[in-house]
Amino acid sequence: MNSVSVRALLVRGMLAGLATGVLALITAYLLGEPHVDSAIAFEEAHSHDHGHDEVELVSRTMQATGGLATGVLVYGVALGGIAALAFCVALGRIGRFGPRATAGLVALGAFVAVFLVPFLKYPANPPAVGDPDTLDQRTALFFLMIALSVLLAVAAVILGRRLAPRLGNWNATVAACAALVVAIGLAYAFLPSGDNVPEHFPATLLWEFRMSSLAIELVLWTGFGLIFGEFAERLLVPKAAERDERQPETAAVS
Repeated sequence: MNSVSVRALLVRGMLAGLATGVLALITAYLLGEPHVDSAIAFEEAHSHDHGHDEVELVSRTMQATGGLATGVLVYGVALGGIAALAFCVALGRIGRFGPRATAGLVALGAFVAVFLVPFLKYPANPPAVGDPDTLDQRTALFFLMIALSVLLAVAAVILGRRLAPRLGNWNATVAACAALVVAIGLAYAFLPSGDNVPEHFPATLLWEFRMSSLAIELVLWTGFGLIFGEFAERLLVPKAAERDERQPETAAVS
């Protein structure tokens, strides 16, 4: 794949990330923000009971509108560009898949490696949950889990490719997935827990907030796989078709 195609795919990946970011933004506003409001109300009531009042630096309205939109859209564009580069590396190297199928596989792999695996170890918590003194530690552990998950996923793909000539594609894939599950399980076992949810925090609210976080990421990566897959298909497949059509014409002229 030449540099022109990579650049075109990168631009399309960022555009797809922006488009699916809008879908994720709508999901976050409709599903996530009500739970954030409930969590903040709980935190304020709890802090008043203990006589702690904090100055609000940014209004809640700005957080739920402009702040949310900026964060989600920038997040979508950035991940879209990175996923497009991963697509360029994966195309033609993970099987005989076309651009649309490869985009779907990349989106699925990114959802699992970048979000789902870290989420299962360190699930998202609303603003009222967690000790502020441990925020830096919990953030570091979360990003460490993301890095481990991505590295282990890449290692599993490499292992599957190495085993394929001896075991066949199916058995090699099963063996690589099993090794990945074992490695992730060991990471879960040895990394410290970051869950310090207060006992008095409503369990239903915590569960609904986490499910809304899962829904947002699911919408983001599903939308990206579908939109970017269409972009990549239109960019790459017509060119191949045009070359096939021109070959008989060139042969006839010669």
